[in-house]
Amino acid sequence: MNAIRDFHAHIYFDADQLDRAQKLAEAAHAKFGVPVGRFHTNPVGPHPRGSCQLTVRPEQFGDFAQWMALHRNGLTIFAHTSTGEDFADHTEHVIWFGPSETLDLSIFAEAL
Repeated sequence: MNAIRDFHAHIYFDADQLDRAQKLAEAAHAKFGVPVGRFHTNPVGPHPRGSCQLTVRPEQFGDFAQWMALHRNGLTIFAHTSTGEDFADHTEHVIWFGPSETLDLSIFAEAL
């Protein structure tokens, strides 16, 4: 297994939750300095709903995870490692905050 370069934490949201997701991303950025990606209002890649990616350094992920567990405001967060092994990163090396959801793994067809 490769080393963990960083973690991706995807905030999942529906259209009526966009404002809540944006506020959560802003708060995470203010507290941890994490980069905030684009807000996709439709499924992108393996993600089943709208999402926004936060990139978290390995040395700050423990504190980030504790904070996110308490501040996710009812939103589901899908967090995973970034090691370069995309299929494993999205299936084996994952943490869910809130209910888990079914990913579209067809984009990793070569790994299936």
